[in-house]
Amino acid sequence: MTPRPKHLIRAALLAAVAACTPLCAAQAESAIKPSFDTLFEPLLADPMQPHIAVMPKLDERELQLDIGTSADLYQNDSKTFAAGVDFATWSQLRRSNNFKFPVDTIDYLFGVNATWKHKLENSSLPFDTMTTKLRLSHISAHFEDGHTDDTGAWLHPEEAPLGVIPFTYSREFINVTTALSAPGHKVYLGYQYMFHTLPAHISPHSIQAGAEVGLPYNTYLAADFKLLPVWDREKEKSDAFRGTWNIQAGMRLSSIGLDNVRVACSYFSGISRQGMYLNKSESFTSLGMIIDL
Repeated sequence: MTPRPKHLIRAALLAAVAACTPLCAAQAESAIKPSFDTLFEPLLADPMQPHIAVMPKLDERELQLDIGTSADLYQNDSKTFAAGVDFATWSQLRRSNNFKFPVDTIDYLFGVNATWKHKLENSSLPFDTMTTKLRLSHISAHFEDGHTDDTGAWLHPEEAPLGVIPFTYSREFINVTTALSAPGHKVYLGYQYMFHTLPAHISPHSIQAGAEVGLPYNTYLAADFKLLPVWDREKEKSDAFRGTWNIQAGMRLSSIGLDNVRVACSYFSGISRQGMYLNKSESFTSLGMIIDL
């Protein structure tokens, strides 16, 4: 029996779809290639950088444990633009006997980002590359172990930023950071705007700056500075700013093939990075290991 024209058309369309499907899949596969080798290199001394880190405090029985990374899902062929994601947790643990580490508080972050990279030619500055990263992120914070008694009642609510426990800590923000770099050194400047925050009445603005210098034998010095809003418990709002420093000296384990692993010593002074302690000022030294995936 002779096939009808409409059957021939339908068969042709199905054949075209079948032929195009592998091509479309190949195009999608070539466009989305997740990579931890991001165009924007990690900021070494930034305590809010997504990374893996174990940093015991030397003068307190506390431990900072960070788990996170940034990944570029797409990079163009010329390596001048990338789009990716950020995921991170920053935990503060207490060090107790019998190798136990109860989690005092933990912060979670996730978001998306875009990066632009530009080579500086004939520049009078001692840098040959400019890189800008734009992030859209959400962060929340939570108390964990040791904040309730046997009946479930919250302990020491008077120490909480709002005078009551539990309370909600949540922030959504846009962050833009520009770095000027050359082999062996880097400087950067950043600005962050929070368009939603709980608790409310916190200034949406903060500024970041920093510098990194490479030294012989895979060692380095780095400093990160942030100008952050200060929470006033009595007024239940922020009406001032304070500088927060993190100064770090470290060594990359490149001699044993671990270029992304660092042994580092940091001195932190300023407002706690943990959201549950947004009204707490602290100063401490930590020594440990950091992995930049």
